[in-house]
Amino acid sequence: MTNPTQTPPARHHQQRLSVPFDFPVLFCRDLFAPENGLLLDVLRRREPTRHHRAMVVAERPVLEANPGLADRIRGWFSAHADAVELVADPFLLPGGEAAKNDYRLTMTLIDAMLEHRMDRQAYVIGIGGGALLDAAGFAASLVHRGLRMVRVPTTVLAQNDAAVGVKTAMNLHGGKNTIGTFAPPFAVINDFLLLRTLPFRDWIAGASEAFKVAMIKDAAFFDWLCAAAPRLRARDDAAMEELVERCALLHLDHIRAGGDPFEMGSARPLDFGHWSAHKLESLSGYRVRHGEAVAAGIALDALYARRLGLLAPADAARLLEALRAAGFDLWHPEMDERLGDGTHALLQGLADFQEHLGGDLCITLPDGVGRRVEVHTMDFALLAAALDELRAFALVG
Repeated sequence: MTNPTQTPPARHHQQRLSVPFDFPVLFCRDLFAPENGLLLDVLRRREPTRHHRAMVVAERPVLEANPGLADRIRGWFSAHADAVELVADPFLLPGGEAAKNDYRLTMTLIDAMLEHRMDRQAYVIGIGGGALLDAAGFAASLVHRGLRMVRVPTTVLAQNDAAVGVKTAMNLHGGKNTIGTFAPPFAVINDFLLLRTLPFRDWIAGASEAFKVAMIKDAAFFDWLCAAAPRLRARDDAAMEELVERCALLHLDHIRAGGDPFEMGSARPLDFGHWSAHKLESLSGYRVRHGEAVAAGIALDALYARRLGLLAPADAARLLEALRAAGFDLWHPEMDERLGDGTHALLQGLADFQEHLGGDLCITLPDGVGRRVEVHTMDFALLAAALDELRAFALVG
């Protein structure tokens, strides 16, 4: 007889799902020329005979920097009205992190999507930098549990990194990317002509992500970047176009083959240099652009890796010299800030990064050029020494 006080054994049924995702990443020029059918091919790739509906969410400064772009967008939809409907004039958001810092903007965007009766077969076409695409993608991922998002990135940083990933995010409670979703895009279309009107800061900022991924994944690309740095600073179109495509493909390769596209584990190889970069952005009130902060972050971690014996002194020096030759400032006033106990405020970024990851600290460092290693502790004394060395290089060297 069963003892009525005994707890019956649990019944275990293991559920396992596998959901494939695929999306094209395209490189072109002049996407919104009326005769250019690339966007139409993208919108029709699953239902070629369906009449499609689309909403455009654009970054206001991008339209201001490209006079006539709003009219060209409307003209493109008019030219293809038999196949696709633009449900309203482009919905405009501010540029930069301001698009991600105000939850009210997100709710206004969600309201607009619902008011225009956007459904799960409708498209949201985001035109802007990484922050705009994060904010618009976050809103789109929440409406009906996910609208189809087509990303048209307009900065180097977005074209070679942010837009080809599978994440959306907003900044909340003073933190970077504190809320968000994993929501792969329907497509990514990189129009190189949209980069030509970028201010120099935004032109060069995205190149830091190329140095980042080359340093830990591709030694030949790192060699190319070091040689091409002066051309990048001189706004050489061909050099930047090659950088964008090679960097984007490396990011895509990692997301596809890295085994953790939705970041269930602790390792974040593509966040090399980002623990301090995110903190620097926050300390500066986002005055320092993400790409600028990443340049300083990978320089700091390279000097730290050299002190651990992971990176040859000559290779650390090559990285710093190439970043400077490309036009990066590797020191910002916020990097001098101290906490009440005298420690560098920047180093608090380690604790913030660990909180974001959850579990153990896991930091990616270069193990030679083109390779990486994950470490789970960081020596504050060595980091402080690396910071002092970076300061001397940037301000005196």
